[in-house]
Amino acid sequence: MLFMAITKSAKKALRVSMRKKAFNDRRTKAMKLAINKVKNLIKDKKAKEAKEALNKAYQAIDKAAKMKVIEKNNAARKKSLLSRLVKGVK
Repeated sequence: MLFMAITKSAKKALRVSMRKKAFNDRRTKAMKLAINKVKNLIKDKKAKEAKEALNKAYQAIDKAAKMKVIEKNNAARKKSLLSRLVKGVK
């Protein structure tokens, strides 16, 4: 553990916090992987695959926003950016 909690409630709060951090990190990583996959497909000029990957990225972003890992406006911004990038691919 990072810090030595003294009281029983502080120890429990630390355990809960570490567990939530693990879930949030997992959700963030899934979201970033999905976004990077779309960006790499766009870079390789693969429009059809990018559109398919865009749906997975939307799911990951929406789940992160739903679980309060990112704010809903941040999620909307990410989705908007990705859709503009995919739309621009020929």
